[in-house]
Amino acid sequence: MSEPKLAVGTADPARLLAELIERKVSLELTTLDLGFVALLAARASQAGLASFTEAQLTDAFELTCQTMDPSLDNLKLRATHAIRRLREQRMLVRVDGAGVVRAGEFALSRLASAIVEFFVEEEVLTRESLTLLTRSLLGSLSEILQAAEVAESDDSWRVGVTAPLRVTVNELISGIERRQRGLDVQQEEFQREMSKLLEVDWFNALERCQTLLDSTAKTLRELNEILLRDTHLLLSILADVSDVAVQRTRPDVEAVTRRVMEQIDRIAAWGSARQRAWSEYYEYVHRYLRDIVRLDPSRALTQRLRSQLSEHAARPFALTVAAAPPLRLLRSVLPPEPPLPVRRPKREKEEEPELPAEPAKDPLGELEAQVTELLLQGVNDLAELTARVTADLPLSEQFLAAGRVAHIVARLARPPVNSRRPWVPVNDGLVIEEWRLKKASVGHE
Repeated sequence: MSEPKLAVGTADPARLLAELIERKVSLELTTLDLGFVALLAARASQAGLASFTEAQLTDAFELTCQTMDPSLDNLKLRATHAIRRLREQRMLVRVDGAGVVRAGEFALSRLASAIVEFFVEEEVLTRESLTLLTRSLLGSLSEILQAAEVAESDDSWRVGVTAPLRVTVNELISGIERRQRGLDVQQEEFQREMSKLLEVDWFNALERCQTLLDSTAKTLRELNEILLRDTHLLLSILADVSDVAVQRTRPDVEAVTRRVMEQIDRIAAWGSARQRAWSEYYEYVHRYLRDIVRLDPSRALTQRLRSQLSEHAARPFALTVAAAPPLRLLRSVLPPEPPLPVRRPKREKEEEPELPAEPAKDPLGELEAQVTELLLQGVNDLAELTARVTADLPLSEQFLAAGRVAHIVARLARPPVNSRRPWVPVNDGLVIEEWRLKKASVGHE
């Protein structure tokens, strides 16, 4: 038995390339071979045939030759060589076990079916097909999550979780990716069709180009919205399956789940990338239609530019610009004067003292004269004397004035030492020690 083939998504690149070199894989198909395979696929689909006999293959090949190249002769020999060539390239597979005992039966391989689907069927991803596939995928993943939550034995894990992930889910994801590739081919065909339209019918192709641009942009926008909405749900269910696999210690299930999550991430990334690429192309074509096609509907400027570029070697041309004379100024221009330097005004260092208009008063002398006059009038109590002196003074100066009055009285009157000296109030905010003075003692040292 031959060794199993390597999976492209999990194989080492070096080992994968080495196996292809060792097997000497190659594929060479002519237009006639492709027509022959396409006719076999159509007959199998219409008649429900699972395999073909050699006679049926020969009849199909003769019909292909008569349709595509009627000038060919010796069709039976050509049919034999074509069948052998397709078998060598694994496009046809013999499905009977008779060997060389009798005529065999043949079926189209997966490679042949894929080639026919690519060239003939052109499965394109649409809003309806993507919605149907994602709903089917959500339903399958929900069943897989329920099976994982109740699975106990290895058989239940394999039948309910691992096998559906590897087969059912993988087939649904492959269907989405196959249609994505078909949509890529369709977009390329649209771009090629718009180029041909602009070459053949310059101005009248605007409406057709606008329709192709808008329809494709709308399709990609709808597909991207569906992918962004459904891939979130798909990844959420797969994350739950992975958590259950980790809790139950099932590394094989976790590995398969991770691979499916990577496939879904790739599908979502495809949607974002294609919408971004088509948006750039949409903007480029619109700018081209606006700036070139609409401004030159008869293509006169374009044709003239092309002819001049093609004849440049024989008739070179250059761009000549007339030099304009400078403007004459009718008045003389005076340059502005430089600004004055910033300076600080000078001040005299010493100022002349100002002479007072009237001689300065001596407040202490006046206070002493006032106290002396009151003592001569017969005021013998210090409290009464202080009250009269400080009656007109503000409250903040009465305390200082009371001290000065006491100092003057002690110097002029000299009260007796042995007399009693009570504390009495002078006004609301001042209290002093009371002195009893003698009138005869005023003025003696």
